[in-house]
Amino acid sequence: MNSIERLNAALAHKQPDRVCVDFGSTLVTGMSVVAVTKLRRALLGDDGYRVKVVDPYQMLGEIDPALREAIGADVMPVMGSRTLFGFENTDWKPFTMFDGTEVLVPGRFNVTESERGGWVIYPEGDTSVPPSGWMPKDGFYFDALCRQDPIDEAHLNPEDNLEEFGPLSDDEVRHFARQAEAARAQGMGAVLSAPGTGFGDIALVPAMWLKRTRGIRDVQEWYMSTISRRDYVYAVFEKQCEIALDNLGRLAKALGDTVQAAFVTGTDFGQQHGTFIAPAVYRELYQPFHKQITAFIHKHTPWKTFIHSCGSVAALIPDFIASGFDILNPVQCSAAGMDAQALKREYGKDLVFWGGGVDTQKTLPFGTPGEVYNEVRERIAIFNAGGGYVFNAIHNLQANSPVENMLAMFRAIKDSVG
Repeated sequence: MNSIERLNAALAHKQPDRVCVDFGSTLVTGMSVVAVTKLRRALLGDDGYRVKVVDPYQMLGEIDPALREAIGADVMPVMGSRTLFGFENTDWKPFTMFDGTEVLVPGRFNVTESERGGWVIYPEGDTSVPPSGWMPKDGFYFDALCRQDPIDEAHLNPEDNLEEFGPLSDDEVRHFARQAEAARAQGMGAVLSAPGTGFGDIALVPAMWLKRTRGIRDVQEWYMSTISRRDYVYAVFEKQCEIALDNLGRLAKALGDTVQAAFVTGTDFGQQHGTFIAPAVYRELYQPFHKQITAFIHKHTPWKTFIHSCGSVAALIPDFIASGFDILNPVQCSAAGMDAQALKREYGKDLVFWGGGVDTQKTLPFGTPGEVYNEVRERIAIFNAGGGYVFNAIHNLQANSPVENMLAMFRAIKDSVG
């Protein structure tokens, strides 16, 4: 099997020749640029190689063809041309992380020292406007900065929370198509990160790419608004959905079957011990729009639909299935009610599990190589039985992942072939 065939088998709940592997196809299945640098040195001997930072927000590193082959990854990204800070990944320049890791960043990646230590970064790289992100001193990624104007309840306008959503340009559609064709030309699977379908995704609410924000942009205020201003949030979602469906129609025509899955939403509904919201709230506020998006994709494309939701989401999984989702990520097995065997037994016929391969909170960063190896072998044995599984860690590999443990993870994947 080539990678496309392997991914298609996994998505069809058929047993592939080996477990399908993803690192780097989305912004939630990647690796810190520091982790990528360590892996390249260990696997490829690239001691002086500067890895490109392809997502400046999380500081994720590029998984290029050489590393993709070395780790046996099967899936490539199909994403928009702009980063979450609003600039393009072009005009690469050198940059040094706090820990001394030397990397490449986009030309508009402009940081200055923060008064409270660390660095701040600017929307579109424009240092004449207030910064939109902050990396603490000795940190490895950015946090969004709150740029919330005082809220005037009498004049709240849903349009203010919609200015980041709009029709794709012809150039943007061609950009998506070029990436998808490049993946197919290499025999690789591909995941489209669908634009504008992440209803209430808390990573996107602050709109770090906008030079000036309006509407509700404070994370805490947004969470409270799902209860106290539900009509407002619903109105935002209605218009957002309308725009997203138009864009998906254009992408469906441009991409056809060159991608195998569409990343629809990364809205986190879970925490370590339960959900942020009750299932009834999900059904009222989110499910109507999830159903519209997934129904459109299933009607007009062969793509499978992908939901990312961290934490303990076991109580919501039946609703995710009812919403039309085919793929669940990151499968946080360390959270309450997320036992791997129970998930596979209860939902393995309905969902493809994409993730869950190793715990990135404890085992990978703090365990021994032997513990990592054993956990990976166990998870693959459970989730890959009968197909319906794509290996990935539980969310992105972080900078503090020891290289010995990452190598143990990939050794366990290789030893699980067949």
